[in-house]
Amino acid sequence: VQLQASGGGLVQAGDSLKLSCVVSGRTFSTYAMGWFRRVPGRERQFVAAISRSGDSTYYEDFVKGRFTISRDNSKNTVYLQMKNLQPGDTAVYYCAARPTQEDLIYYYTDYERPENYNFWGQGTQVTVSS
Repeated sequence: VQLQASGGGLVQAGDSLKLSCVVSGRTFSTYAMGWFRRVPGRERQFVAAISRSGDSTYYEDFVKGRFTISRDNSKNTVYLQMKNLQPGDTAVYYCAARPTQEDLIYYYTDYERPENYNFWGQGTQVTVSS
């Protein structure tokens, strides 16, 4: 399984970006997907997750109301729409896949942990200037 993230860039505070992550293979609909981010020198930080059906989503508090995770199973793609970006959002953003038999997200804290994801993309840089 390969994950290819894209859509990062350099924007100004208040701008929007939409990240995409394409997953290879025929089993995309069996994965719950997550987005994480990392700033140099810090741990990888959970951003958002979406169930394999797309019916459940879960966000870290600092992005609620600004970021939206979605997926298109016909395109093997998960998205992260980011609005009102702030300098504190500057990071490398990673998508991750987690095989699951659950159609919904039940145990939210499980989705916050990077070790619970089996596959990772290479990351895409988001830089927000003030």
